[in-house]
Amino acid sequence: MPRLTQMERRSPRRGGAGVALRLRARAAAGLALLLCTLTACTRHADATADAIDRLMSAYHGHVPGASVLVLRDGAVVFRRAYGYADLEHEVAATPATNYRLASMTKQFTAAAILLLAQDGRLTLDDPVRKWLPELPEAAAPISIRQLLTHVSGLIDYEDLIPAGTTRQVHDADVLQLLAAEDRTYFRPGSQYRYSDSGYALLSLIVARAAHESFATFLREHIFLPLGMRDTVAYEQGISTVADRAFGYSEQGSSWVRTDQSLTSAVLGDGGIYSSIDDLARWDAALYDSRLLHATSLRQAFAPAVATDDPNVRYGFGWRITGASVWHSGETLGFRNVIVRFPARRFTVIILTNRNDPEPYGTALAIAKLYFADADAVRATQVVVGPDSGAHLLPDTKPR
Repeated sequence: MPRLTQMERRSPRRGGAGVALRLRARAAAGLALLLCTLTACTRHADATADAIDRLMSAYHGHVPGASVLVLRDGAVVFRRAYGYADLEHEVAATPATNYRLASMTKQFTAAAILLLAQDGRLTLDDPVRKWLPELPEAAAPISIRQLLTHVSGLIDYEDLIPAGTTRQVHDADVLQLLAAEDRTYFRPGSQYRYSDSGYALLSLIVARAAHESFATFLREHIFLPLGMRDTVAYEQGISTVADRAFGYSEQGSSWVRTDQSLTSAVLGDGGIYSSIDDLARWDAALYDSRLLHATSLRQAFAPAVATDDPNVRYGFGWRITGASVWHSGETLGFRNVIVRFPARRFTVIILTNRNDPEPYGTALAIAKLYFADADAVRATQVVVGPDSGAHLLPDTKPR
């Protein structure tokens, strides 16, 4: 109850009405302030959305598209798609469009290993040859932990694919290629060299330790428990990709479909398809213990090794740069990134079905719209992995 003024105390006849009038005035003022605040917030949100649209202007129109998501404190603050998932069939991109994640897959491969370690089915310091005895003697010193952090020294399997190969390579083929190479680039553990080979082998270790296929393990133990129902480690002839985006590369003034390369069927290093909507569920699970225990999450995000970029260290399937943990995904026809700021509970995800531009810088520019120091520490470059146009699958035309 508000205090009465001196005038109201002296005038009993008018006091009751005066109090009522004052209460109504205060309520009206409060409502006006609330409406003003909501209007200001709406205007600010609209201005931010317009700024993001400008940053994504390259994806406007009849071009290969993109889906963008911004999360803050577990809530969606921006969710929008641009361009086309399938140019030939005029299918527009949406927030439900599933893109090939490429190397963003590595965080899921690492999570699968950590889940098996939690269950006591393997340890991170197991020798790789305990699980993959087919590997040569040169691989004997390599541990699972070294595969996770790219310090194994394994030869890049992409460079071992025989000339003239037209059949897609699978994870099992990677093992066969490496089994014939009794050498490494350097003594395991002594240097950092980003390795798709290591993550292909990790997928095989998951399958052997779990006694089920890698794709099945991901579906049953990660995707479905988190409600990521349209996310899939895609296997042609076995699984399908709902709302699928197809990859394109710019050639001159036109876009050419370059959806599949010789290495697109390797799952452990880059074979998952997902959408921004499903990745929002993944992001949420990284803040609690519904999937990975606190100890496992600390291991995943710990800056375990230095990389070839002075601003970047590597954890288990994650790059660590200042206050951000992130990973990009680059492959023929797709370029993606997820950038997380855990202390702020803030995330930007950009998925695209084209070879260019690289979206890491755009993701940081979007983050700067929400807090100015988002790029205070950033990677000096985003290195594209060995999967390139040199390994384009001969038949990439749409059916």
